[in-house]
Amino acid sequence: MKNFWQKTKQPILALAPMAGVTDSAYRALCRKNGADVVYTEMTAIDALYYGSEKTMNMLKKYRSEKPVVLQLFGKRPELVAKAVKHVEAAGFSGIDINFGCPARKVVAHGGGVTLLKNLDLVYELVRAVCESTKLPVSVKTRTSINTEKGKVTVLDFIEKIKDLPVSTLMLHGRSYEEAFSGPPNYEMLKKAKEKFNGIVIGNGGINEPADAKKMLELTGVDGLGIARTVYGRPWIFDQIKEYLKTGKFTYPDMNKIKKIAWQHAKLNYKAKGDHGIVEMRKHLCWYFKGFPGASAYRKGFVTVESLDDIKKVLKAMNK
Repeated sequence: MKNFWQKTKQPILALAPMAGVTDSAYRALCRKNGADVVYTEMTAIDALYYGSEKTMNMLKKYRSEKPVVLQLFGKRPELVAKAVKHVEAAGFSGIDINFGCPARKVVAHGGGVTLLKNLDLVYELVRAVCESTKLPVSVKTRTSINTEKGKVTVLDFIEKIKDLPVSTLMLHGRSYEEAFSGPPNYEMLKKAKEKFNGIVIGNGGINEPADAKKMLELTGVDGLGIARTVYGRPWIFDQIKEYLKTGKFTYPDMNKIKKIAWQHAKLNYKAKGDHGIVEMRKHLCWYFKGFPGASAYRKGFVTVESLDDIKKVLKAMNK
């Protein structure tokens, strides 16, 4: 089995999976700016099984993304084998299974983090993926979830799947109930690292390079999954690497950010056409949030309809 995880230099910096953000263009951009591994958006097992055109289009990617992990979500083990065949055929580097998403829409259907309430089903899903592929299999979850019978923790999760060949665990250091607020549970991250027989990637609460160093030092994890901090900041990976090496890091200036935003726009247009331009609107707002005068250009950001429009808005910011 080709396992890129074992060959990747530690600490591993990964772009964590985020719906509506970690598409092909942004993954390629983050790889160029220091990410060692990138994850796709959540991809439905059911949609792959039934060959949904929209979902099949999500399998397209740039060569420069590798190693790239496709994240699956769902709760029907019987559909896994066919879904995995599509993932393998598309040339992904690994497969991840989501047991951590707290999104209301996913939770309402009994998916994501709520699967922790049924560890027998968790086991069947992970086993189905492992038995259906030669790619390295990883899982992503949270520290815990409350149930009527008590709390289920990531330690229970690890114990349940310990006999399956799962190579990597990405652990968000907060419970389902905490969502995205409060500090990460460093103690639980440390315990998970000690218990899990494989690579552990810490996730959650990493807003600045100093947070990255703190998590590594307090938990002993093998790497970090960077999520919402990458909004408009794909260079965060290079900043973390610089900080870990030298104790300081640099910010890109306005011209560098405009150059990166333009690269992003071209990649997104190439991948998605006009729809990719529409999706760039939120990214443009993120890229220049907080810069002097940025609010004056917001109207231009949210109305772009072509690459020429984006070029004009970026050029106008020089004046």
